[in-house]
Amino acid sequence: MSQETILILDFGSQYTQLIARRIRELNVYCEIHPYNHYPAPDNHIKGVILSGSPFSVRDPESPNPNLSAIKGKIPLLGVCYGAQLLAQQNGGEVKASSTREYGRANLSSVNNKNELFKSLSLHSQVWMSHADTISRIPEQSKIVASTPEVPIAGFQMLHEQTYGIQFHPEVYHSTEGMQLLRNFVVDICGCKQDWTPDSFVETTVAELKKKIGSDKVVLGLSGGVDSSVAAMLLHKAIGKNLYCIFVDNGLLRKNEFSQVLDSYVHMGLNVKGVDAKSRFYTDLKGVSDPERKRKIIGNAFIEVFDEESHKIQDVKWLAQGTIYPDVIESVSVKGPSATIKSHHNVGGLPAKMKLKVVEPLNTLFKDEVRRVGRTLGLEDRILNRHPFPGPGLAIRILGDITEEKVRVLQEVDSIFIEGLKSSGLYKDVWQAGAIFLPVQTVGVMGDERTYENAVALRAVTSTDGMTADWCHLPYEFLGKISNEIINKVKGINRVVYDISSKPPATIEWE
Repeated sequence: MSQETILILDFGSQYTQLIARRIRELNVYCEIHPYNHYPAPDNHIKGVILSGSPFSVRDPESPNPNLSAIKGKIPLLGVCYGAQLLAQQNGGEVKASSTREYGRANLSSVNNKNELFKSLSLHSQVWMSHADTISRIPEQSKIVASTPEVPIAGFQMLHEQTYGIQFHPEVYHSTEGMQLLRNFVVDICGCKQDWTPDSFVETTVAELKKKIGSDKVVLGLSGGVDSSVAAMLLHKAIGKNLYCIFVDNGLLRKNEFSQVLDSYVHMGLNVKGVDAKSRFYTDLKGVSDPERKRKIIGNAFIEVFDEESHKIQDVKWLAQGTIYPDVIESVSVKGPSATIKSHHNVGGLPAKMKLKVVEPLNTLFKDEVRRVGRTLGLEDRILNRHPFPGPGLAIRILGDITEEKVRVLQEVDSIFIEGLKSSGLYKDVWQAGAIFLPVQTVGVMGDERTYENAVALRAVTSTDGMTADWCHLPYEFLGKISNEIINKVKGINRVVYDISSKPPATIEWE
């Protein structure tokens, strides 16, 4: 670890990733590690943040790590559970609060002379989320902030840069939360704020050159932003020694294979397009179960990719577009994920192919991947492309897959997506698509009665896909798109719009 780093110790809070995102917004690099498994502090670690947690420090089974290698030696900030842990470990007291405090609160006293609270306003709004409260601070400490309900909203250990705050500065509702984080990261920890897309590209390309040397690397492209940015970084580092394979599984959007392949060639990538549609359709014939579909598509992809890779002599590395949330999920404080989504990077490839893995984006969040892509000159059509599931339209066709259903859904999807673009709505939507429903409905076209298929349109707003709200598209737009679909796509006589949020629904239907 050579980059200036803020270490975030994760105690299982729903907000841990948000702390990291906020610090990255300050152009400061940070990493999330489980509270019980983190690197030993060195000169590059400028400060440590303890996250919140669903646990109570009063529970004997709650996380209680030894912080002696950190506390008093480098700046330390405890947030919510982290603050309560610091209080309890150092002779303070934490009790069950008589009034649980969730939601907005206002600071009733602020010590602006304290470095952490510099420039924060009296009555500044903060976000609380706790059932326990610090009833007594450690002897060698002082209170630096309060709310009407929480006398100890912030404290500092005397003679050291160790702080505890009872609220969450990382959430949007803490209106001056970014100022507090800036105070900690920049003023207290002394971070230079030099972690930018340009510096990331420069450092990563140098590291890739050193790591890979003159070896050959193979990468499966999907048309999405992650694999495309990974390819551009590797291309910048090793040029023609990067071999890209773009597989047409017959489940992509209309004309996507030819359009994206053309884009990749114009970007200077060494890319081969493989038409494997018939293979995927054959393997999927008669299969309706969503998880079986995913597994069949994953296995078929591995086989096709493996066959194509073996046509390249002496490949040593497999590159993947893994991004940071995937890494965090696999080493979560709650343990590895029970099920890894099949539409993330295809499992089984490295083992089957006996290749070393290189993942140039595994420290970046999705929005950071886009910023790096912009720095690399990636064209907007790929850079701003909505997320699209690896199994593609297979999990947007409810029931069995046929070539005709794919054709129909491609036409519907194309009308919807192009309509969003031409109406200037595409960038307001996180993800959009159409779902082919396993029902037929009665309709009337001209003087004839029809009995044809129904499709659902889905559009959501989100920041990271973890939660999402249905997009309030204008009625006029939805009416126009519905008419166009029914008039132009033979076999469809009904269009519905999905107004479910995540949770409780998911973004995809399967």
